[in-house]
Amino acid sequence: MTLPETLTLGQYQLAYNIFSFTIAAMLGSFVFFVLSRQNLAPRYRGAMVLSALVVGIAGYHYLRIFTNWADLYAISGGTATLVEGAFFNDAYRYVDWALTVPLLVAELVNVLGLPKKQSGWLTFRLAFAALAMVILGYPGEVAATITGRLVWGTLSTIPFVYIVYVLFSELGDAIDRQPGEAKVLVRNTRLLLLATWGFYPIVYLLPVFGIGSDAFVGVQVGYAIADVLAKCGYGFVIYNIARVKTEALAETGTTLPEAVPAAGD
Repeated sequence: MTLPETLTLGQYQLAYNIFSFTIAAMLGSFVFFVLSRQNLAPRYRGAMVLSALVVGIAGYHYLRIFTNWADLYAISGGTATLVEGAFFNDAYRYVDWALTVPLLVAELVNVLGLPKKQSGWLTFRLAFAALAMVILGYPGEVAATITGRLVWGTLSTIPFVYIVYVLFSELGDAIDRQPGEAKVLVRNTRLLLLATWGFYPIVYLLPVFGIGSDAFVGVQVGYAIADVLAKCGYGFVIYNIARVKTEALAETGTTLPEAVPAAGD
């Protein structure tokens, strides 16, 4: 995306402040996930390790994005003017997603407590599709033309559709085997994943509508909000699932049904 030569002070500060908020949200979530890990049964602690990794990686990259943004424009009066020779590094965000998006699907599979053989294959397929989605989206993000953005955005949608298919067609039995409240939480987690991931393409397409500097700032703000929901918010939901299942274990003192290998495993 071509950088606007000027932004209003309000536009510049909006992105600046949302980046600062996102860093705080990621780091705060990291501390919570690390400390809350001990509240869970051992089999579910891995999900919290993954959650901590996700927000830790994202927090680091948003710190880089924040400093990049701070050096991108010079403030004079009520206008932010692009610094000569400065550029905005979109790779920070895409490297972040390449690392964290596969971990997000791994979190969900981990907390389901599926048999090892089944969970390993499911995690591999979902993580591979998630990585493909991110890799295919990057050329469109940095494309000089709207056509390039649309072509690569369309290609990126293909693995996204596959992920949605797997979540809503193959996980039904596993969800039905979840205890009580956990079943509802897992179903809601699928919807949260769909809603937050579905928000990214909307933000991705903002430049297509030709609204100039508003589109550029809107992309930064939109991606940051989506990242907080898809990483911090999602991680808290995963924690609640693990907590509910830990309480169920404590009450029954027996192995939960979903941990019993299916026939043939």
